[in-house]
Amino acid sequence: MPTISLFFGIVIRMYYDDHAPPHFHAYYQEHAAVILIETVAVRDGYLPRRAMTMVIEWASAHRDELIADWKLAAEHEPLNKIAPLE
Repeated sequence: MPTISLFFGIVIRMYYDDHAPPHFHAYYQEHAAVILIETVAVRDGYLPRRAMTMVIEWASAHRDELIADWKLAAEHEPLNKIAPLE
């Protein structure tokens, strides 16, 4: 499960061969959420409000890069790191 970004204690990961629709996993402390790339909506899980706000801001700014990584993951290719939220 490659880590593609890390910021403010939030870890963003994407799994190879994961099921559709395109999504990523966000982890913060003991919390975890699955976020849909296209809509930036939470599909499963929970993050505290502040962490979720940062993840939404980050994902909205990097949607094209997330889609590109999703396609790479489907082909079992190395994923690209995505710049953190600053």
